Amino acid sequence: MGLVILLVMAAGVAAMLTRRIPTAFALVLLAVAIAVVAGAPLTGKGSVLLTVLQEGAPTLAATMIAVLLGSWLGKLLDETGIAGTLVRKIIEFGGDRPTVVALGVLGVSALVGTVTGSAPAAMLAGIIGIPAMIAVGIPKVTAAGTILMGIAVGIPFELPVWQFFSTALELPVPTVRGFMIKLFPFALVAAVLFVLVESRRRGVEHAWAFRPATAKPLSRRAKLGDAPWYALITPLVPLVLALGLDVPIIPSLLAGVLYALVTTTRPGGMNKRLLRTLYGGFEVAAPPIALFIAIGILLAAVKLPGAVEALEPLVKAVSPQNTVLFVLVFTLLVPLCLYRGPLNVFGLGAGIAGVLIAAGIYPATAVLGLATSYNQVFGVADPTSTQTVWSAQYAGVTPQQVMLRTLPYVWAVALGGFCVTAATYL
Repeated sequence: MGLVILLVMAAGVAAMLTRRIPTAFALVLLAVAIAVVAGAPLTGKGSVLLTVLQEGAPTLAATMIAVLLGSWLGKLLDETGIAGTLVRKIIEFGGDRPTVVALGVLGVSALVGTVTGSAPAAMLAGIIGIPAMIAVGIPKVTAAGTILMGIAVGIPFELPVWQFFSTALELPVPTVRGFMIKLFPFALVAAVLFVLVESRRRGVEHAWAFRPATAKPLSRRAKLGDAPWYALITPLVPLVLALGLDVPIIPSLLAGVLYALVTTTRPGGMNKRLLRTLYGGFEVAAPPIALFIAIGILLAAVKLPGAVEALEPLVKAVSPQNTVLFVLVFTLLVPLCLYRGPLNVFGLGAGIAGVLIAAGIYPATAVLGLATSYNQVFGVADPTSTQTVWSAQYAGVTPQQVMLRTLPYVWAVALGGFCVTAATYL
């Protein structure tokens, strides 16, 4: 039975890789198939309809709300000009010094990445940042990669991500937060090294190589649209509350929304902006929310007693217990989180994580280390992720080119995460 479930998982991966079925739909079909193979009845306790579909769908409800609030805050950063102002100030400070400009845009990307991930974060920092970097001589691939590496620096402090791992792995938020803080230095060092190395070794492209209509960050009109200086700390508000004052995640994000609104909007226009950005946030959040519904259903399926009993001996046989082998094996498997592969935590990887925990093969904290480390790779180098596709296309290169340049750096981040995991939790 375990072998059949593995074959079903392989078929699901193939369906996602070939894009014959959207990821969320593929995960739901995969969950139902696993439940059927595991011998789950159609109705009643531990069934396909009740346990897998009905109870599994809202499993990550707290994560979905956090994603929606993060998307809402991201829309406010865009509409109020906070994100654009941050980027323009950095460009003004950097002048014609390419490395300084790139490092500044990297910092803004990291700040935005703490609020919202994926394509919205890339667009907030990249619409102005990418043309500005290329205009001062940063190569196109490096410019796109800088945005992505910056977002990866912010991922360890992205509150919706904390909530996701907390709920999916059934761990307290402080535990997730603690490991994310340990992962942050690796992401930061890798990102800075990427900018310093790649901006030099790839040569210089002159300003006229790329200057789209949006590349006018220092125009008088843009300056007049700058957000107030006290509004620029908006991305830090939820982070300070959640990290410094231990405020729960959803209230922290709500506080960020309210701060952005109050510091940038006149009283008479608050209602319209409030609703407009909220509805815009729903549009941005819809794809990840659909994915989280599917992941919840998949987690419910792989945790069924029949599935755990069938998979435990197979997974245990191939899971290294020695700390050195643990680091070595999972480091070599890093490419499997790319192209929506089986170790992508926002896909089948969530199911594998559930099996590792349910079968008692690794403690939940060790699985947290694995999943978050792989997520650092997926969030930057996966050519199928929305932020990678958008950044690459906006810079005028292919996602595969960005993957080849960024992968060595985020692979090293994952290695660092695995070493910390093995030393701390095994």
